[in-house]
Formats: sequence, C-alpha cells, structure tokens
Amino acid sequence: MKIRCLIVDDEPIARQIVEKYCSYVPELEVVGSCGDALETKQVLQKEKIDLLFLDINMPVLDGVSFVKSLRYAPLVIFTTAYKDFAHDAFDLAAVDYLLKPFALERFIVAVDKVRHALKPGPVRQESETASFFLIKSDGKIHKLLLNDFQYAEAKGNHVKIVMQDFELWPTITLTAFTELVTGSNIVRVHRSFIINKDKIRLIEGNRVFIGMLEIPIGANYRAAFISGLGLR
Repeated sequence: MKIRCLIVDDEPIARQIVEKYCSYVPELEVVGSCGDALETKQVLQKEKIDLLFLDINMPVLDGVSFVKSLRYAPLVIFTTAYKDFAHDAFDLAAVDYLLKPFALERFIVAVDKVRHALKPGPVRQESETASFFLIKSDGKIHKLLLNDFQYAEAKGNHVKIVMQDFELWPTITLTAFTELVTGSNIVRVHRSFIINKDKIRLIEGNRVFIGMLEIPIGANYRAAFISGLGLR
C-alpha cells in the first residue's frame, strides 16, 4: 500500500531532509512539498493525500491552526523545533510529533504508527438494529455493547473508549472509530470527543455532562448537536 504524503515546511533544508528520509521507506510516495499552509491547502484540494509531514512554526498560518481549519484533515506528523507545541499537536490527534533535529530511526517509528493507523479498521456488525461493535485492543478483540458506551476521546494516535464499567485504549483515529459506532445515539460534540446521547446527564452552556464528567462542546459541532437533540 502506497502512503501518499505531502511535506510542509517553510525551510527548504528541512523539506529536503524529510524527503530524503521518505526515500528510505518504500511505502511513502512524496506527492510534493510546500513552504506554507496556503500552498498546502491548494494541493489538498487537487490531490489525495494520506499523510502530512507538517511544520508548526510557519509564517502566515502555523501548522496547528492550519489543521484546525481543515474540515477533513489527512493523518498528520508534526515536525518542529519547539516542544512547547506538543500538547496542541496531540489535542488534534496527530499521529506523532517529531522534534527537530530528528534521526532516521525516530522518523521510521512515526511512519510505523501511520501504517498502523491506515490498516483496515475493525468490522462493524451491520443489521437493522446494530447493538454492538468489535474492536481490537491489546492483542484482543473486544465485543462492546452500544448501550454500555459512554464516550470516546482522542488521545494522540489512540482513542480512550469509556464503557459503563471499564476503559479501552485501542490504536485508532477518532474519525475511524466514529465511523465504526455511527448510530442515532452517537454524536460528535468536539474534535476530540464523541458521546452517547443516552448517557447525557446535563447540558450547560458549552459543556455536556456524562455522569460527573464534563465534556466541551466545540463551536463547530454545537449547532448540529443541539439540533440533533430537537432543541434550538
């Protein structure tokens, strides 16, 4: 399987280093390289891109803000000389975060995470009233009842799945997991959270409470969420 990637960095030497590293990994197909976010957006509109190697500290629009602006973002490996951005990067469910200067070995570790994330996802059980789903975690395949599902939260290249009595941390993107459990009661309320509407205890302002847990409602999701509840 070819992984079509785009290298984004305002420093030509940095782009050359990533492109050289990509040449050592047969699955990586470098579609192009860009010097800023605006140029990158034009490429994304024309090309199918599976993976962005994305610098954070760039002129005009930084890498974190750029990813937030995308409705459908490819997988992202952030590359930066500033470790202070790590928290923001993983809030966006980045596959990995490479701190410059990074060695080839560390680059390959990051690419391995991409390979794993792009593997075919778990199989959803299809029926008129799907009541459960299957997901692999820690080398085991778990059968999870939708009625017991509370919420899920993006955690780097994992998803924290909170059930009625336990938690799982499979390696899967939140987007892929959302597709797996899509149903009338499952809604996305934030870029990092999906919830089971049946488990809502309280909604207050831009917060929804599942039990005692407070979950933020993202500005981009609020209107659809409130409308889906039959509220205005």
